[in-house]
Amino acid sequence: MTPAELSAQLLAIVNGALDRRGANLVTIDDVSLDRPKNRDHGDWASNIAMKLAKPLGTSPRDLATEFAEAIRGVDGVAGVDVAGPGFINISLDAAAAGALAKSIVEQGAAFGRGDLYEGVTINLEFVSANPTGPIHLGGVRWAAVGDSLARIFQAEGGIVTREYYFNDHGSQIDRFARSLLASYLGEPTPEDGYGGQYISDIVDRVVERYDGDLTGRARDEQQEVFRSIGVDLMFSDIKASLHGFGVDFDVYFHENDLHETGAVERAVARLRELGHIFEADGATWLRTTDFGDDKDRVVVKSDGEGAYISGDLAYYLNKRERGFERNFIMLGADHHGYVKRLMAMTAAFGDVPHVNLEILIGQLVNLLRDGKPFRMSKRAGTTVVLEDLVELVGADAARYALVRSSSDSQLDIDLDLLSRRTNDNPVFYVQYAHARTRSVARNAGESGVDRSAFDASLLTHETESSLLGSLAEFPRIVRQAAELREPHRVARYAEELAGAYHRWYDNCRVTPLGDEPVTDLHRTRLWLNDATGTVLRNALGLLGVSAPERM
Repeated sequence: MTPAELSAQLLAIVNGALDRRGANLVTIDDVSLDRPKNRDHGDWASNIAMKLAKPLGTSPRDLATEFAEAIRGVDGVAGVDVAGPGFINISLDAAAAGALAKSIVEQGAAFGRGDLYEGVTINLEFVSANPTGPIHLGGVRWAAVGDSLARIFQAEGGIVTREYYFNDHGSQIDRFARSLLASYLGEPTPEDGYGGQYISDIVDRVVERYDGDLTGRARDEQQEVFRSIGVDLMFSDIKASLHGFGVDFDVYFHENDLHETGAVERAVARLRELGHIFEADGATWLRTTDFGDDKDRVVVKSDGEGAYISGDLAYYLNKRERGFERNFIMLGADHHGYVKRLMAMTAAFGDVPHVNLEILIGQLVNLLRDGKPFRMSKRAGTTVVLEDLVELVGADAARYALVRSSSDSQLDIDLDLLSRRTNDNPVFYVQYAHARTRSVARNAGESGVDRSAFDASLLTHETESSLLGSLAEFPRIVRQAAELREPHRVARYAEELAGAYHRWYDNCRVTPLGDEPVTDLHRTRLWLNDATGTVLRNALGLLGVSAPERM
């Protein structure tokens, strides 16, 4: 019996009791089951009686006792106890619990998928580093977290578009072009410019690509050449770096298009129709204080130039016009101040803040080597970039390390730890568990053990019960990760599952010893082994990390 099947049985029992009382019925989300921390308390626990007792005017324990009596009649339930103020603890018989292994193997890649965002159009904007240099660690963290979150939303039925906001309008691009030109002319890097080996590399490639004589052109013409070709080369490098990291985007949206296509003017006109635009001091303002902002915001300055928020208005409206119901923007640690104004903007357009638009803030990443900060990059000149991290530990270890902790907390990454092929390296620990499941399957085949029989009642060892319980948790973990926008829950789950598998492996054999005959116990354990491999593979897939066949 799967957790979903048991939840459906519990829902029918609860709604039957509610219907008899003439009360409002509940949904499947209201009767979710949890794994008890103490396994002596059973396989599953529910607090539904405690939720419903007060509205029904009865005691939680009496209601739990009523539900428990009905649950005892469900096929596959070995026992039900009422504990404390009204918790319902449910134990399954071995056959009902073990049936999950076969179900997982048969579902394959579909196991763990849900319908939380079935058919919902989601725009997930992340990384969006300015095309003025390689991607630094903050952007790398969002690359790993953002891509994993996209995979998790998709696993819950979401129609996800990964979007990169290409900032090709504004002062940063001017500084980049001036830095390239200064390097070309042999001048010092401008005070507000960009340094590092990558600047010289881009200059050489611009000169190689340019069809003509740069030396004979005026300085402003030279700078424009470096701007147009240099930005294109830099962005191509960023795309290539991300692709090598396993991250590709569906849409690369150019900020400049907002200003050249009249999108800003259309957004202002829409807000004016809604009554939220006013004029003062020669400028055009958005009355964001009506929607919780600490001050109103200038949209168009007195000189006719669009203020910073003007692009935000146009871009958000553009996304909504493209049909995205849920929009996520993943920003760096220094962007907390933007949240209020963006939520006010959302409300001004008549949408729901934190629903139609959500802002996720990521914290800093620190690299450590020999217990000391590891900072310098010859390529970037100032900080470690994506290529450095991948070169040091590999894409799998880098992605896993960046995603296994909550993104709203500062992260310290021990490069020495990630380079080890030992069990204290989390990504190795999980990948090795998957590789071990494949090794067991290969050895089983060579020993004549196949999946021609399955008898779930034979899976009675305590480590088998524990492993089955861990496997059953996967769909709930994926749903939680989607609901809470926390991919790290999948990583931590994978580590716990790997631990349960290793303990099972140490106690239960899939292949017979010596001349021992192959039995249905061996065949059934092969199903459990392969089910574990399936779930580990599915979990690693959600994180964009490979599941090796051999290690």
